Amino acid sequence: MVNSMAATTYRERATHASSGPLASFLLRLMSIKQTNLCLSADVETSAALLDLAEECGDHICILKTHCDIVTDWSDRTARALKEIARRKCFVIFEDRKFADIGETVQKQYTSGVYKIASWAEITNAHVLPGPAIVTALHKAADATIAKYNTGVHTDIYSDAPRRKPDEEDDEEELDDMKRKNAVTPQRNGDDEDTRLGIKPLDRKQSVVSIGTSISQRTESISPRPDPTFHPEEVFNIDSVAMLTRLGEVPFVRSLLLLAEMSSEGHLMTPEYQQKTLEIARANRDFVMGFIAQRSLNSDPEDNFLTMTPGCQLPPPGQEGQKLGDSLGQQYNTPRKLIFEQKCDVIIVGRGIVRASDRAFEAARYRAEGWRAYEERVGVSKG
Repeated sequence: MVNSMAATTYRERATHASSGPLASFLLRLMSIKQTNLCLSADVETSAALLDLAEECGDHICILKTHCDIVTDWSDRTARALKEIARRKCFVIFEDRKFADIGETVQKQYTSGVYKIASWAEITNAHVLPGPAIVTALHKAADATIAKYNTGVHTDIYSDAPRRKPDEEDDEEELDDMKRKNAVTPQRNGDDEDTRLGIKPLDRKQSVVSIGTSISQRTESISPRPDPTFHPEEVFNIDSVAMLTRLGEVPFVRSLLLLAEMSSEGHLMTPEYQQKTLEIARANRDFVMGFIAQRSLNSDPEDNFLTMTPGCQLPPPGQEGQKLGDSLGQQYNTPRKLIFEQKCDVIIVGRGIVRASDRAFEAARYRAEGWRAYEERVGVSKG
């Protein structure tokens, strides 16, 4: 049997038995927003990263980060980026390219300065260390999800906790409690608020009490569309309503394996690519796809997503010109990658980041990528 995923719509692939919860969510998101564009946010400050996400978020399905080149990265950067992703409806992919032994990659993934697993839905890895790297990252992802599902919540009250009606007034005890719990708000974060472009809240000194509770939550790890929803409704319901039905991205983690790069002279041979594919098939519940220059789906059950860097549109009037840079990067057009090579997501960096009007350029790539996808599957399918 021949793999038919290249001729299958994103929406249909989302319901395939081999689609994991995050891949299923992403495919639905791509179908609703009508975009297969991943923006590579190769910028060096938190403010630049957040500005780029705000400007282009409406046109993308994925934002790809390199957190280790952001010179002032902090937990606040991650939180602000997650909030933009929630509002603009895109998934975050940290392009970490893990390539070490198991225990080391687990620490790199979950701890240190970046704590990648806590905020990035997708990351990637080389399989040079062998299949154990996938197992190690999967265990680390599961631990992160388990930690998320056990929440520690801190409640801050502007007044002392209310006493029960049958309690006697004890002014001395109340005053003592207020003195013990008195908190003077700190202003150390003001500079960081300004740097990240976050509007500070009005603050005033007050007596507060702090209570902490621990609770567990069990959330569905797969998208939960309305049970009465039918795929054909996509033609009758506006995208805002569809995105509302889709809901927020589930708190799950997935991995991409690097099977091929866009740089000239890379050493990822066909034999290496085949081994990468075999490792992915053995870990379908965690590996969602590949970084490659062509689709690697070949078996009937393969439903891996292929995300492809090295995509650039030539300037108007220069169509057909070979594009590249002085550092060995080679570029292909959206149509070449999506229609001819059967890739699923185009990754664009400098073509958008360095544009004078980044939102306009993102919209241009989005339109070209989607046009190539519709040509591949047949425009009547949607």
